[in-house]
Amino acid sequence: MALPPLPILNSIVDATSFGTTISPYLSQLSLAHLQPLLTGSLPAKEWYLSTNPVISGFLLCLLVTLGCFLAQEVNGNWSEVDRLWSVLPVMYVGHFTLFAHAVGGGDTQRLDTLATLVALWGVRLTFNFFRKGGYKVGSEDYRHDILRKKHIPKPLHTLWSFLFLALFQNVLLYLIALPAYVFLLLGRLPSSVALPSFTFTDGLLSQGLAAIILIETIADQQQWSFQTAKAAYKKTGVAPARSRYTAEDLDRGFVVSGLWSWSRHPNFACEQAIWVGIYQWTCVTADVMVNWSAVGCVLLLALFQGSVAFSEAISAAKYSEYKEYQKCVAKFIPGVKSYADKRRERLEEAERETKAVEKAEKAAPVKAAAKVGKKKGRGGRKEL
Repeated sequence: MALPPLPILNSIVDATSFGTTISPYLSQLSLAHLQPLLTGSLPAKEWYLSTNPVISGFLLCLLVTLGCFLAQEVNGNWSEVDRLWSVLPVMYVGHFTLFAHAVGGGDTQRLDTLATLVALWGVRLTFNFFRKGGYKVGSEDYRHDILRKKHIPKPLHTLWSFLFLALFQNVLLYLIALPAYVFLLLGRLPSSVALPSFTFTDGLLSQGLAAIILIETIADQQQWSFQTAKAAYKKTGVAPARSRYTAEDLDRGFVVSGLWSWSRHPNFACEQAIWVGIYQWTCVTADVMVNWSAVGCVLLLALFQGSVAFSEAISAAKYSEYKEYQKCVAKFIPGVKSYADKRRERLEEAERETKAVEKAEKAAPVKAAAKVGKKKGRGGRKEL
C-alpha cells in the first residue's frame, strides 16, 4: 500500500518527530519511486503530489548539486554555488508552501509568512551580491583563489569542488529551509489538537525576523558605502567630498564605524540569527526545546565559524590595524567574546610572557658581567 505524501499526525509531538515525519519516506529516494516520473508513466504533477515534499525537495537539491559541480568543472570557477546562495532557500521554502496549498486542508498562515520573510531575505542578499559584481561572467570570491593556490593541493581540487563546494553547500541550503516542512505539518494537525491560528507570539517572532533582515541590510549598506569611498580614494588620492569617511579611515582599509564598531561582522551575525530564529520559531510553536530541523542552522553556524576565521586571517595579514580591531570589537555578538577571541588573547599573552623571559635571559649575562666588574674594582682599591 502506497504511503500518503504526508504523515498522519495525532499530536503536536508527532509533527516534530523525525521517526514519524521523515523516516517512513526515505524509501521514496529509490529508483523505483522515480521510475514513473522518468518514464512518463505518471504525470509530473501527480508524482509531485504523491511524493513527500522533503523527498522531492531533496531530489531537486541533488539535481542542483550536480549542475553546480559540472559548471564549476567546466568554467574553472568555484563561485557557482555563491551565485545561488540567495536563491535556493527561497525556492525550497516556496516548494513547501506550494505543496501545502496544492494538497489543501491545512492552516498555512505561518508558512506563508515564513515564505514572505525568506523571499525578502533573498531579494536583499541577491541585490547586495549583484551590486558587488557577483553575477558578472567570470567573477569569483577572492578566497577561492587563495584556497586553490595555497591550501588545497591540485590533485584534490576536483574532490573539494564536489564534496564541499557543490554537495555540502547545496545540502546545507536545503537543510536550513526544512523548518518550513515543520510549519506545513503543524498546520495540518487534527482538530482535537490543532494549534490556534497565527498568534501574538507568531507576530512578534516574525517581526523580529523582519527587524534582523533590516539590520543586515543596514550593515551591508555601511560596508558598501565604505568600499565605494575607498575605491574612489584609491583613484584620486582624496577622500570623496560627500563621504563620511576621512582619509585616515580609508587608509586603514576596512570599516570600523556604524554597526561595524559594535561587531566585526554584523551582517554575518544577522545572517546566522535569521536562520536560527526561523528554527526557534518552530520550537516555540510546537512547544518543544529542540527538533530535528535544527541540523541546518547548526551546520550553518559551523560554516560561518570556519569561513570567518579564514577571512580574518587574510584581513589581518593585509591590514596592519586589523589585529587591534580584533582586540577591541567582538566577532559577532556585541560585547561577547567568542572562544576564538579568547584563545587568540591567551596566545598573545603567552607570546608576551615568552618575550619577557627571553629578554630577562639576555639581560642576565650583562648583569653578571657588571657584578664581576664591580668585584674587580673593589679588589683593585684594596691592593692600592
